[in-house]
Amino acid sequence: MENKPGASGMLGATAVVRSAPDGATLLLGSAGETAINPLVFKSKMQYQPEKDLAPVALIARVPNVLVANPKLPVANVEQLVAYGRAHPDKLTYATSGVGNPQHLNGELLQSLAGIKMVHVPYKGAAAQLVDVAAGSVDLTFVSLAGALPFIKSGKVKPLAVTSAKRASFAPDIPALAEYAPLKDYALENWFGVFVPANTPPEVQQKLAAAIDRSLKDEKFVASIRELGGEVQPMSQDEFRAFIKAQTAVFAKVVTDGNITAEN
Repeated sequence: MENKPGASGMLGATAVVRSAPDGATLLLGSAGETAINPLVFKSKMQYQPEKDLAPVALIARVPNVLVANPKLPVANVEQLVAYGRAHPDKLTYATSGVGNPQHLNGELLQSLAGIKMVHVPYKGAAAQLVDVAAGSVDLTFVSLAGALPFIKSGKVKPLAVTSAKRASFAPDIPALAEYAPLKDYALENWFGVFVPANTPPEVQQKLAAAIDRSLKDEKFVASIRELGGEVQPMSQDEFRAFIKAQTAVFAKVVTDGNITAEN
């Protein structure tokens, strides 16, 4: 396994696109590399996911969690929205950069709730959580697994998860959609396996079958949940349809928020 970080995941994805289509080189790609980046990095893209990558299998859906500084005078999402409406442009929220799922989480919240917050991009989740705990920033959207140690220690307070329903591994944290004005809120990250688009169908099918067996293994599923993910096995056709639907969700948020990472 080779980790190729950088350029919002585009370096790794580009390397896979350019690799031999023999099933030996796989991309573990997130929503960013495969659905969001083409929307926000239009001129910087060296590949087009829809044309250059073949979806093999969805591994996990990964909800983010909205957490706040303990001293922020809100106890739940309803109070947060009321506070935001009463104090436009006062609330600050941190994410790991422009155009990533966390940023889109914040933009969607503002759009549905009718509030205005100030986006503060960071280079990593650890710094986001530290600064929210210290009160330098009011809020952050971050992976649930990454936030749990801070939540359990009381350094930050959880307000809601970004999935349509509560996460099975953190059932005490409500979903944003439970607050009636946000009933349509659902935006999470996800990870799946991809191969170069011209990989032979029989190779793709063999890989998909092997991954499907792993996704039905209880120990594997437990390990994914420990990392904050929800396993949801689906066929290749279902995965393609899932990506198409998710891309439409992301595209609306990007368009409504006029989000670009070109600068």
